[in-house]
Amino acid sequence: MSLQNRLTDLTTRIATEFKAAYARIGDLAALTTTERGSIVFALNELKAEVESAASSGGAVINDATTSTSATWSSTRITTAINGAIDGIVDGAPEALNTLRELADALGDSGDALAAVTTALGHRVRTDTAAQGLSPTEQANARTNIGAIAAADIGDPETNFVATFNAGLV
Repeated sequence: MSLQNRLTDLTTRIATEFKAAYARIGDLAALTTTERGSIVFALNELKAEVESAASSGGAVINDATTSTSATWSSTRITTAINGAIDGIVDGAPEALNTLRELADALGDSGDALAAVTTALGHRVRTDTAAQGLSPTEQANARTNIGAIAAADIGDPETNFVATFNAGLV
């Protein structure tokens, strides 16, 4: 299996995990907050509401229900947040369990997939004879795999039987 196929499989797997994570998060349009475009904005709005209720003495802790007039305890909130994080991480290995680690692994650019694709373009391919490598890239590839250039061995299509027969005359 080629590196490109493996990276395509990896990219598909990552996309599948993101799709599953988005499904677990749910539709942001279903949020009861005014801000529905971002979980961060919705949480900030909720935080402001809680702070406002707490400062007016109106905050009530109620772990049994969700409402606009009560809040969960810090223990219930922590449990919910940890559950959401576990759902997003979904058993990823320690080296890839945060978006930062994924960005580091894929290249910390604005378009990590483009960086990976560019890097793949600089690899020697075996599925085509016309990759278009420069002479320097070809020399580097030969050095890396311990091969010699066709120019160093001559024409591989030479008919040595004819050369031998000509030598007999």
